[in-house]
Amino acid sequence: MGLAALGLVATPLIGCASRTAAPASASASAKPRAPRTGVPPQPTQLASVDRSITSQSRQAITELEPPPDIFDAQALDLEFWLKPRTLEVVRPASNEKAKLLYWKDGEVIDSAYQELCHLLRDVNGKKTAPIDPKLLETLWGTQAFVARYGIEQPLEILSGYRTAESNGKLREAGVPAARQSLHISGRAADIRVANLNAEVLGSLVRSFKQGGVGFYYRSGPRGGWIHADTGLQRVWKG
Repeated sequence: MGLAALGLVATPLIGCASRTAAPASASASAKPRAPRTGVPPQPTQLASVDRSITSQSRQAITELEPPPDIFDAQALDLEFWLKPRTLEVVRPASNEKAKLLYWKDGEVIDSAYQELCHLLRDVNGKKTAPIDPKLLETLWGTQAFVARYGIEQPLEILSGYRTAESNGKLREAGVPAARQSLHISGRAADIRVANLNAEVLGSLVRSFKQGGVGFYYRSGPRGGWIHADTGLQRVWKG
């Protein structure tokens, strides 16, 4: 059972997400420009978890790792969205790690934004493109939210921007990739958080209502991953 099923719902985030993403056709030699905004974000309200959960449902919840009811009634106030935003990510495909302060006082920090675009580049196609700031806000909001409950792990970026050529090769290899994937326009990322159940992570991302969420369940010690994008709100399992 995910967070959405428990009534954990958030309104869309506002901040650097209000900016329009730059075109995704930039090459590795072109530096993405950070969007500028002086408009502070507004508070996002998370609804209280329904306390009338049946004993059977509660038993199912506790079988997840960690249980989704760890994210109980907690309103994210204005102070949460006004504080400086530091995003910690790791890229397994290239063995890169970074912890970057990319937003402060209502402004995206250009140098940090460019570095994040590089980290979310097409590793196989060796090209970089601007990443939608709304996507970065979703990633940061997810990481900052779970950190309030003691889960302080970097976001694993399994896939960020992709060239059309790289996306086509994935499709030919049988990897689940849409023909018109939002990865191609820098508006999607496949993510994972160590020790956080994919169902819980995906339900949390979905509760922000920032775009599409795909649940990809896989067996093994590292589990599955979550696709997050800034397109139309939709949910699927792959």
